[in-house]
Amino acid sequence: MPWFVPFLLVVHVTMALSLVLPSILLPFALRTRRATVESANGVVQTLLWAQSNGGAAFGAGLGLTGVGLVLSLGTGLLSQGWLLVALAVYVAMLGIALFVQRPNLRALIGIRATADDARWRTRAQRQRYVSYLMAGLVGTIGFLMSSKPVLW
Repeated sequence: MPWFVPFLLVVHVTMALSLVLPSILLPFALRTRRATVESANGVVQTLLWAQSNGGAAFGAGLGLTGVGLVLSLGTGLLSQGWLLVALAVYVAMLGIALFVQRPNLRALIGIRATADDARWRTRAQRQRYVSYLMAGLVGTIGFLMSSKPVLW
């Protein structure tokens, strides 16, 4: 194993998490305040920036480091069942983030709601449930990557 593989792996995992964490965390950051794009909250602003501007950079970095890992460790790695299942779960999670969470978060952020707006609270709660699902998928991937079970 080349000396740079641990560094490459850390960068790869960081990029993978950075790609999905804004979609997971934004519904919780918006929970207490009816945050908008103009929000002064630094956490909300960072998550909004990462969600809207960081996707292409994180995706490119993820792809490059993934190719680097496969080239460094060999293509035999791609025949591991746990890795293929983890990749399928990650693709499903990216689909949920891109086609479910992002559009609904955009609509949620754009709503000017009062403190007792039941419609806003219901939509925000639904988005948090999607975030729980996505966090569970991240945990599943973490389990597969750390335990490396023999699946076939």
